[in-house]
Amino acid sequence: AAGGPPAPLTAGASPRPVSRYLRLLACDLLDELAELPGTLADDEPSDLGTIQTLCPEWPLSPGALAAWDGPVFEARLEAAWLGRAAGCLLGKPVEKLPLAAIRDLARAAGNWPLNGWFTARGVPAELLAEHPWNRRSAPTSLAENIDGMPEDDDLNYPLLGLLVLRRHGRRFTTADVARVWLDELPAGRTFTAERVAYRNLLCGLEPPLTAHHRNPFREWIGALIRADVHGWTNPGDPGAAAEQAYRDAALTHTANGVYAAMFTAAVVAAAAGGERDVHACLRTGLTVVPPRARLARAVRDAVGLAREHRDFDTVVDLLHERHGATHHWVHAVPNTALLAAALTHADGDFTASICRAVSGGWDTDSVGATAGGVAGLLAGSPHALPERWTAPLKNRLATSVGDFDGTGFDTLARLTHLEASRP
Repeated sequence: AAGGPPAPLTAGASPRPVSRYLRLLACDLLDELAELPGTLADDEPSDLGTIQTLCPEWPLSPGALAAWDGPVFEARLEAAWLGRAAGCLLGKPVEKLPLAAIRDLARAAGNWPLNGWFTARGVPAELLAEHPWNRRSAPTSLAENIDGMPEDDDLNYPLLGLLVLRRHGRRFTTADVARVWLDELPAGRTFTAERVAYRNLLCGLEPPLTAHHRNPFREWIGALIRADVHGWTNPGDPGAAAEQAYRDAALTHTANGVYAAMFTAAVVAAAAGGERDVHACLRTGLTVVPPRARLARAVRDAVGLAREHRDFDTVVDLLHERHGATHHWVHAVPNTALLAAALTHADGDFTASICRAVSGGWDTDSVGATAGGVAGLLAGSPHALPERWTAPLKNRLATSVGDFDGTGFDTLARLTHLEASRP
């Protein structure tokens, strides 16, 4: 009634600045909402101790990290970095596009079911005008434009995670994560929950209030995309990976936003430890999520759909029917469900994993990145990944984080291995 939209726009920001009055009203409403009693708190807590209490199958730590064979484990990590980059890059040009547009653009190029990079070649001009590519990504992520891995927040955050571990060790605190962000992460490279938390830090608030205060995005996907590094550095110890991911996620997220990160870290830790069965990895991921939480229920449902239907388009359509009307396209619940469905349906195959993840719509580059990272670990080596996905990356990553710009994925694997080996 005051003139604001009923939900965030697809792009996440209004095309024009709103009035000062509307901003004040929005802040008042967010404060009032924060005071309302929650009906889901018992099933969806945000403190680690209660989360663990609700998880009867929480994985026990094997103790000290196993003595992973250096070259073998390092190759697995390089495949994970490459897979994460390839999956992200595949999804970049269609990020924010509706599902129907993704399908139409790929079909017009003879690329459906999705099996390769998106391209504008052969796509009718009127279709390109109707469904323009992501304007920031198309110049660097269409097949005809790829020249190394361009900057993306889905790669920036694993780099920041490495910096946190290098400076503070695996016993880092949420406050340590905040300090590294303020030192190394440009504010303009943050979005949604991360940008709100960053602003809250600058205003003098401390974690975990940074995640709660006027942060309507706190159950979106941002913490999930930061989780891989915690799995990589805790191979074979999904419980420790989930705890580490929790301390990272608590800076910006609550409840299902945190669970998405913990689930992903546990899945990745299982795969990093040598588990080759993706279905076993996904089951491990669910052991660190409260079983009655919306995210756990959505993941279980998505895995069931992927097992039931041979046609992945059918799986995606059903997921959109279940979640599309009630969740923003960046929310953690539908995107984690899609991730689980894609990995289940692909049954460990790398190309199928990233293509199914991206073809499902929603947050295409983020889900594609995580699916690629998991599938890369399962493949076990950069040489096991199809060259058509890795060669265009040219072993070169662009970023604004620290001194990492231009770093090769082989170097990143060595740095990650060092952190995994630290006590």
